[in-house]
Amino acid sequence: MDVALNGKVVAIAGATGGLGPTVAHAFARAGAALSLVDRDAAKLDALVMSLGASPEKHQRAAMDLLDPGQAQGWAAQIQHRYGQVDAVLHLVGGYRGGQKIAQFPQEDWLLLKQLLVETTWNVIRAFAEPLKTSRGRFILVSSPQAQKPSHVNAAYAACKAAAEALTLALADEFRGSGATANVIVVNAILTASMRAEKPDADYSAFTTAEDIADAMLYLCSPAAANMNGQRLSLFGAR
Repeated sequence: MDVALNGKVVAIAGATGGLGPTVAHAFARAGAALSLVDRDAAKLDALVMSLGASPEKHQRAAMDLLDPGQAQGWAAQIQHRYGQVDAVLHLVGGYRGGQKIAQFPQEDWLLLKQLLVETTWNVIRAFAEPLKTSRGRFILVSSPQAQKPSHVNAAYAACKAAAEALTLALADEFRGSGATANVIVVNAILTASMRAEKPDADYSAFTTAEDIADAMLYLCSPAAANMNGQRLSLFGAR
């Protein structure tokens, strides 16, 4: 998508996951300076090198966003280095499912709550005020399970619903400030590595990482300035 983000600062949580590199490259091509966070420093270094910009333009920080103090520290680092943050893309994810409610492992429930709910809460709390100041954008990636849960995905659906609720509550707090918070809903994400591993698989129900990145660029563009507290669905055509 042809969006110019020169002079904008974009924070990406979960930057080295399945979706993160595609999104990072799309926003770097649009001209944004990036602050990239994940837990693996080596993967972050490799991602920054792959972006091809001068090392001074992009920041990377190996952090655990389950720690509220580290999330607050990330926001402070961005403010200190760039003086602003114009968008936060929350890509931290994870999946456990495929079992009936009574058989679902307790440890997987706890993991999903950490990955999908606690990181969202910590990041929102850290960036709510800076995004108000910059009239910025917060974007969460979610699943249709949050609205139409199946019994074999009850824990995943509940955690995605909680993350959506936090995002929509943030949108309510943003009302009148010029900042926005929105949700992109996808059934499943198709990445380049998945295509390479199984080129003949049926991916008709999937949304490509590139299409998700384009949707995020749109939500960060002036065209979406009045779009707040919405779910943008990128599934269901087939």
